[in-house]
Amino acid sequence: MNKPIGQTRWAIAEGYIPSWGNGPEPQFTSHETACMLNTSDQDAHVEITIYFSDKEPVGPYRVTVPPRRTLHLRFNDLTDPEPIPRDTDYGSVFESDVPIVVQHTRLDSRQSENALLSTIAYGSND
Repeated sequence: MNKPIGQTRWAIAEGYIPSWGNGPEPQFTSHETACMLNTSDQDAHVEITIYFSDKEPVGPYRVTVPPRRTLHLRFNDLTDPEPIPRDTDYGSVFESDVPIVVQHTRLDSRQSENALLSTIAYGSND
């Protein structure tokens, strides 16, 4: 068995999806993405909870990352239990049954000069 790398809990404190953007869709749709890496030999079952500044958390959103694979999940595409609201600040917590690595990426295309940022999430096994 391959020894997995990563953590079982991850947090992204920052999140915001603009409601509009410039350029052709879907490539230049403003979005937030969680990039998840599963280096283990088994499926990673991941539950995502979304936190807001002015209402109760929403979730869990459930995704599976296959063994020895990566999944780039746009928050824009999450719909169950409800879509992530646009133009709203939020944060997210990921809980996985096997260690994974989570990275956060944002494409903000509200200006014709697009901005892309990426950062590693905060990981914990606690």
